[in-house]
Amino acid sequence: MSSLKIDVRTAPQGTPDLITFFVKGSALPAGVPPEEFDGAPGSTLLLRDKTHRTLLIGLGAKEKIEADTLRRAAGTAIKHLLKLGGKDAALDLVPFPDYVGPAVEGAILASYKFDGFGKDPAKNSRGTLRDLQVLVSEHEVTNASVQARDAQTVATVTNLVRDIGNLPGNMLTPAILAEKAQELGKERELTVKIWTERHLARDGFGGILAVGKGSANPPRLIVLEYHGGAKKTPPIALVGKAVTFDTGGISIKPGAQMDEMKWDKMGGMAVLGILLAAADLKLPVNLIGLIPSAENMPGPDAYRPGDIITTLDGKTIEVLNTDAEGRIILADAIAHARLTYKPSAIVEYSTLTGAVVMALGYRRAGLFTTSEKLRDAFIAAGKITGELVWPMPIDEEYREAIASDVATVKNIGGREGSACASASFVKLWAEEIPFVHLDIAGTAWTTKPPAHVEGGASGFGVRLTLQALRAGLP
Repeated sequence: MSSLKIDVRTAPQGTPDLITFFVKGSALPAGVPPEEFDGAPGSTLLLRDKTHRTLLIGLGAKEKIEADTLRRAAGTAIKHLLKLGGKDAALDLVPFPDYVGPAVEGAILASYKFDGFGKDPAKNSRGTLRDLQVLVSEHEVTNASVQARDAQTVATVTNLVRDIGNLPGNMLTPAILAEKAQELGKERELTVKIWTERHLARDGFGGILAVGKGSANPPRLIVLEYHGGAKKTPPIALVGKAVTFDTGGISIKPGAQMDEMKWDKMGGMAVLGILLAAADLKLPVNLIGLIPSAENMPGPDAYRPGDIITTLDGKTIEVLNTDAEGRIILADAIAHARLTYKPSAIVEYSTLTGAVVMALGYRRAGLFTTSEKLRDAFIAAGKITGELVWPMPIDEEYREAIASDVATVKNIGGREGSACASASFVKLWAEEIPFVHLDIAGTAWTTKPPAHVEGGASGFGVRLTLQALRAGLP
């Protein structure tokens, strides 16, 4: 867990930097002209006296303030103060007791920065948050303490999987990821099972093996089990793509920005984070996390366009493009979830298509499901957490694009509607089980960080799903 100390209090102790949340139209401090600070969302004004700094952070109009407004504002403020060398901060949340959790979350998420390798810490452009005080009214202390504790748990785990996600391909192979999952599972009430390449071959995981064949680093299947609910309650299965590096294989990608393919594992990181946080929070649910992991390389044993792959449940895939590899390893994992655990629902996370980025940009993930209850649950959770999703079609009409003459299905269709056709592909292995596909290709990382968080891996999906689970995911 984080070494950050969080203290819920009624008044600041010591001399922390004070963060005040400012509603547009409120009275300004004496001597501050309106043209200098208008309280627009994310706007800042730094005030100083002999011993203190106070940072005003704008929230915008009162009627538009919601949970994510406070989360983003707190993150923006913390980033600003850290760049000024601040280490201790106090969030004045007396006017916003219902938003203590989001504000604490925002502060912790903003305090994360990937340290890199071999850099001089003295030349780091920002400090590290050491102490965070949360200021509320006396009668709100108990409730605020619970909010702050849970928010710290969730945000700390999110930062943990961001840290793993930011590791480059030479430092995080499928085998190393499996070892990390085992280590983290041992610290919690999680059962972790690992399939090596020998076990994958023994049990018939043809999709994972095919994608991993071209690499000197063999594939793995990581399964985490969390039993927090009643014994007879079917689990919810969470499946996340973890391609630790994706060159595209024989259908090799262009060289420009290929380095970003170290983040092609972020679906798996989301699943890992959800399971870790569920155990830390002791959620009363049963969860199975499945993380198929491979490195997609153009080696001498690599799979080829034209190959036919047989997946765990006997379905076959005609390979037309080896860069559409994520859906192939997901097919095996989804089939395993369906056959072994008989879950009440399957939720799958993957950086699956560039097409979803073209459709939705970098703020929303594509949400594909035929279940109205699951759709509504994730949309509601997205509004609360700021991890926004947008419903996209996954109807039978898109199955036509991936129909094959020689196999159950082919791994790509045409360019038109390709995000929907790809979602239709992975849904095939869920069969009749309620299914959600989250295409997080646009939200899993950023190289152009906004004001409230640092760049790199985002951990998208962790907070979204935990909120949905806590609200009673159908």
